[in-house]
Amino acid sequence: MRQGPLTGLKIVEFAGIGPGPFCGMLLSDLGADVVRVDRKGGRGGAPSDITARGRRSVALDLKTPEAVEACLKLMASADAIIEGFRPGVMERLGLGPDVALKRNPRLVYGRMTGWGQTGPYANAAGHDMNYIAITGALHAIGTKDKPVPPLNLVGDFGGGALYLAFGLMAGIIHAREVGKGQVIDCAMSDGSASLMAMFYGMKASGIWQEERRANLLDGGAHFYDTYQCSDGKWVSIGSIEPQFYALLLEKTGITDPDFQRQMDRSIWPDLREKLAAVFATKTQAEWTAIMAATDVCFAPVLDLDEAPNHPHNAARQTFVKLGGVTQPAPAPRFSETPGVIQGPPPAIGAHNTEALADWGFTEAEIAALA
Repeated sequence: MRQGPLTGLKIVEFAGIGPGPFCGMLLSDLGADVVRVDRKGGRGGAPSDITARGRRSVALDLKTPEAVEACLKLMASADAIIEGFRPGVMERLGLGPDVALKRNPRLVYGRMTGWGQTGPYANAAGHDMNYIAITGALHAIGTKDKPVPPLNLVGDFGGGALYLAFGLMAGIIHAREVGKGQVIDCAMSDGSASLMAMFYGMKASGIWQEERRANLLDGGAHFYDTYQCSDGKWVSIGSIEPQFYALLLEKTGITDPDFQRQMDRSIWPDLREKLAAVFATKTQAEWTAIMAATDVCFAPVLDLDEAPNHPHNAARQTFVKLGGVTQPAPAPRFSETPGVIQGPPPAIGAHNTEALADWGFTEAEIAALA
């Protein structure tokens, strides 16, 4: 029995990498029945494949007309699909949106790519870093010397998977209202640009400089940065508002009058050096004892082993264990219909019979596909 606010929603996910699986995980965590179409003969099902959790896997050889017809039958009873191939691939397989929407006019056809379905780069290969590079996001993140990729959080997951999930939900609501589906062209480059909205606004107002580590939120301000402690570990400080900044000075014991010039950009580098020297006098644990859960806007910088055991994360059960693997719990949280990890990552083709039967295939059709 599936659980969550999306219970009853039916999604077909064509197996891929990066944002597609992550979007499928988000929808499954909230209760959607996500059937993943995998390549026949592939491998999968490792407990560490966290973004594959909670689905059912159907393995098909999409080079055969029988498998293509099976996919169209799945689409015919689905609310939405997720595909992350380059533009034109689904059309060449006979599974493009024109064909699918004829079978199911209410279908929301979610297309996840880096560059989008159109444009000069549409058919070029790329990865997260490339997609955020053309939006201004990558240029704004890093050291003075060079841009630094922020893992693949901004393009793949933030600008990709989350926008796809948002787009699918909006499309499904619309389809239920008017009875008509549509195609969602979700490009990581578009999503990443959207995430930069506030910073383009700051630039337009004259308060954002193109130089890295020269601005309020990029490590340029001494009161919004990370600092190394005496034990080599780090802490994060975000004391932007005057009252929070005053508390930072109080907790650190700083009385230097120069620190009263909080918003004077000309002395930020000097104040950062002075503040760094103060934080270097104590361990991370000592600073945590002084500042944790106060209005300083403080938190220790934890690694992936430490984070699940932090008292706040432990109290909220932010991380859970499944199959011996520590992983993030479903988010966000719902008061009446909480989400839950619906199951472990599936082995390829593990649900050929079960899932297809649940989605309306006859025993004869399932046997023919075998």
